[in-house]
Amino acid sequence: MNDDSMTCKELVELVTAYFEDALDPHTRARVETHLKKCDGCRNYLEQFRVTVRTLGRIRDEHLDPGFREKLLTAFRDWG
Repeated sequence: MNDDSMTCKELVELVTAYFEDALDPHTRARVETHLKKCDGCRNYLEQFRVTVRTLGRIRDEHLDPGFREKLLTAFRDWG
């Protein structure tokens, strides 16, 4: 593994920044190189895209307030 290679764990930690186009060009290139070689991370990225797209369709008023709070707590505690 050379210095520019990326592990799956590193990619997972950077996925949000990748989607938000918030990575520097070098790191973005490392992510894209890893994705070319790793089926698992490509699948993870696609699942992440589907999840974001699906959650984007849910409106606050459609969520039970207790469930909304559980989701927010889970996201705060995650990572």
